[in-house]
Amino acid sequence: MNPRWQTMLKEYAEALIVAIILAFFIRSFVVQAFKIPSGSMLQTLQIGDHLLVTKFSYGVKIPFTNVMIVERDGPRHGDIIVFEFPEDPSKDFIKRVIGVPGDVIEIRDKEVLRNGVKLQESYVQHVDAASTSVLRRDNFGPVMVPENKYFVMGDNRDESYDSRFWGFVERRTIAGKALILYWSWERLTNIRWERIGQLVE
Repeated sequence: MNPRWQTMLKEYAEALIVAIILAFFIRSFVVQAFKIPSGSMLQTLQIGDHLLVTKFSYGVKIPFTNVMIVERDGPRHGDIIVFEFPEDPSKDFIKRVIGVPGDVIEIRDKEVLRNGVKLQESYVQHVDAASTSVLRRDNFGPVMVPENKYFVMGDNRDESYDSRFWGFVERRTIAGKALILYWSWERLTNIRWERIGQLVE
């Protein structure tokens, strides 16, 4: 083989290997992409939103494990987090943190109380009439959030499968904090340009 071609192939191979290593590092420790498949976080997050999640917000894990090697402060009230679904760890869920360790959470007629104080939640959506009451969904608790666990809820309260039904999220199963929308579309011909670049709050 021509020495020039050998040199060129070697350079391409080295560049490819470096790119793969960088991609692995970024996905493992920096950011990861997620897609919103359901309406449980409406109107904050739309079906078809694509977002980046910061992997280092709450610490650094050994790649592809839940073993923390560098620990930081845990999620705060109002953070939108991605985590392993407790009933099926192969699935990722995204919800808002309502209760942190030590909080007492109660729901009365759709209103959420944390440590006895009603939350002011401008981001919440209700689709059922106020007179409609469903056990656990609209009236729940009180429960205390255990150590290293979190109580999470979807912003679309009447259509969210969350901690009211399956319990708490363990800290070690949290992938990271939702950061920014990098793409959004309802279908191929309907791109939501105005949402691209928005911070997730």
